[in-house]
Amino acid sequence: QVQLVESGGCLVQAGGSLSLSCAASGSISSINAMGWYRQAPGKQRELVAQISPSGLAIYPDSVKGRFTISRDNAKNTLYLQMNSLKPEDTAVYYCRGWNTLNSQRNYWGQGTQVTVSS
Repeated sequence: QVQLVESGGCLVQAGGSLSLSCAASGSISSINAMGWYRQAPGKQRELVAQISPSGLAIYPDSVKGRFTISRDNAKNTLYLQMNSLKPEDTAVYYCRGWNTLNSQRNYWGQGTQVTVSS
């Protein structure tokens, strides 16, 4: 089992910045990829950023150039730096850890609320 705990969500004004953290614990060696997802009210959960096993970062066009995903392996922590925030970025942000070779290894955090006011 892997436990993921997000933190850092809060209310921020449009144009502002925010950094989210995801602390991982447990059988961390069982996962080889991590990412951030978000879910706004009435919408499906969507990918925000992910790091592949090779370290390649992937972003959808909606956040590319504004969000940066990074990880500190020594601290077992995943980060998401969000800049130039927009009201449409308002959502619950979830951390996910998974194994690309074993679909049973798929873990989610409890989520952290990010609200961007206009």
